[in-house]
Amino acid sequence: MRILFMGTPDFAVPCLRRLLADGHEIVGVVTQPDKPQGRKMKLTPPPVKTLTLEEGLTVYQPETLKDGSLVPLLEQEKPEIIVVVAYGKLLPPYVLDYPVYGCVNVHGSLLPRWRGAAPIQWSVIAGDQYAGVTTMKMARGLDTGDMLLSWQTEIGARETAGQLFDRLAQAGAALLSETIQRLDEITPVPQDENLSSYAPMLNKEIAIIDWLKPLQEIDCLIRGLNPWPIALTTLHGVRMKVYAAEPAEGHGKPGEVLTADTKTGLVVACGDGAVRLTEIQMVGGKRMDAKDYLRGHSIETGTILGV
Repeated sequence: MRILFMGTPDFAVPCLRRLLADGHEIVGVVTQPDKPQGRKMKLTPPPVKTLTLEEGLTVYQPETLKDGSLVPLLEQEKPEIIVVVAYGKLLPPYVLDYPVYGCVNVHGSLLPRWRGAAPIQWSVIAGDQYAGVTTMKMARGLDTGDMLLSWQTEIGARETAGQLFDRLAQAGAALLSETIQRLDEITPVPQDENLSSYAPMLNKEIAIIDWLKPLQEIDCLIRGLNPWPIALTTLHGVRMKVYAAEPAEGHGKPGEVLTADTKTGLVVACGDGAVRLTEIQMVGGKRMDAKDYLRGHSIETGTILGV
């Protein structure tokens, strides 16, 4: 099948690889423009562009789609279907309406739950038992199209968003392959608007740990924000990143350091119990095991984090 692929981040890479492995004709790849990244703000291509160039495919990086910039590409290549995986922008009507088989999207959630930019992370933050991927026929709205196929998996008790992301990226590729293969026989299913929820883009504001919250919520937040933007608190007013934690025994004032030694580790009280911070990073320091940090730094019990 003649396919125009639209995608940008790591999550989309396995899908493009699978389409190529399945023998489809990729007539072009549309991805976001290169963006500055890192402390040096080096201009960096998105992962999909890197794979596209490796495979010798033609890449397009329009700043916007609203100006009709894809019209020449569509008219020249005449794709039968457009596959969209985490492209990052809403498609205008002229793109949605062009291919005979429409636009098929791979979304990292069990729609209609978690529409939006960060469905995988929010499924962990919210403490969901299950996550998954859904293929859908795209419509004029944010992840509102009729569903085609879905795949479900249980979220591991200690699984981070990054780990779940990697699993769902591979599952999404397999589901996309099956969807295209069975496209003529699948009956699209409308989404139930009453069950929909929104997964907004992550930012550092939501990363601040509220120690008044119960243990489960704090634990899910820390796992859901790993590998980015990472949960945050402060020690004596200095920012501390919390990469990993686990439930612990103890009670105290929310944010109070209950123990801080190389044997027990760094245990902090929260709304209904305590949590052990197992991997941390102070400003200007290295990411390290909390016990290793405590071998070279003293934290007094009774210290309140987050103030």
